[in-house]
Amino acid sequence: LQKELLKYKQEARNLQGIKDALQQRLIQQDASVLQLKQELLRANMDKEELHNQNVDLQRKVEERNRLLAEYKKELCQKDRHLQQHQTKLDEMLRQLSEATYQQVDLERELEHKEALLAHCMKREDEE
Repeated sequence: LQKELLKYKQEARNLQGIKDALQQRLIQQDASVLQLKQELLRANMDKEELHNQNVDLQRKVEERNRLLAEYKKELCQKDRHLQQHQTKLDEMLRQLSEATYQQVDLERELEHKEALLAHCMKREDEE
C-alpha cells in the first residue's frame, strides 16, 4: 500500500506538473488570442478609417468633376460669345475697310474736281 501510495503520489505530481504546464500554455494562448483580437480590432478600425477616407475622396472627386463640368460649360458659352463677337468684329472691319476705300475714292474725286475747278477758274481768269 505504501508503494502504491508513493506511486499514486508520484503520478499525481506528474499529472499536476502536466496540468500546470497546460495551464501556463493556455494562459499564453489566451494572451496571444487577446493580442490577435486587439490587432484585429486595430486593423478593422484602420480599415474603417481608410474606407471613410476613400468615401470622402470619392465625394471630393465627384464635386471637382461637377465643378469641372460647370467650368467647361461656361467656357463653351464664352467661346460661343467670343466667336459671335469675332464675327461681328470681322464684319465691322470689312465695313470699315469698304468705307476707307470709298473715302479714298471720294477724296480722289474731290481732288480731281478741285483741280478741274482750279483749272476752270484759272482759264476764266485768263479769259
